[in-house]
Amino acid sequence: MVEEPGKDRLEIEIRDDGIGMDEEIRQKAMDPFFTTRTSRKVGLGLSFLGQAAQEAGGTLEIESSPGDGTTVRATFQYSHIDRKPLGDMIETMITLLIGNPDIDFHYTHVRENKSYTLKSEWLREKCNAQSSITPEAIRWLRKHLQEGLAGIGARG
Repeated sequence: MVEEPGKDRLEIEIRDDGIGMDEEIRQKAMDPFFTTRTSRKVGLGLSFLGQAAQEAGGTLEIESSPGDGTTVRATFQYSHIDRKPLGDMIETMITLLIGNPDIDFHYTHVRENKSYTLKSEWLREKCNAQSSITPEAIRWLRKHLQEGLAGIGARG
């Protein structure tokens, strides 16, 4: 995530190293009634993100090719009255990390040329390969996020 209030810009980028998408699926990915999942019939996430970006004077781009993973990049006019708030990034990251212990997350938040990074492997190291869902681990994670985001002037 890159916050640049001075340039009136917010960018959110999400990358994965999954199977990627061919051009046909990439073109359909923004359709709220399209999903490759068999567990449900709609895929609203990308269409909602794209709509939110467009309403706030921004764009949504999807870069993907089979075997190379996918990158989704949403940009927003930072000061736009219709830009949705970021929400509670501390609780969001805690939920993602403890709820998905087998996924490697790399969260970087940049604000006006200062950056903060958190990697899920650091949490695993802190827990000495034990369950990352211990109260001690959650306290460590919360403190790391609070101090890191405060250090760059970002709200948690």
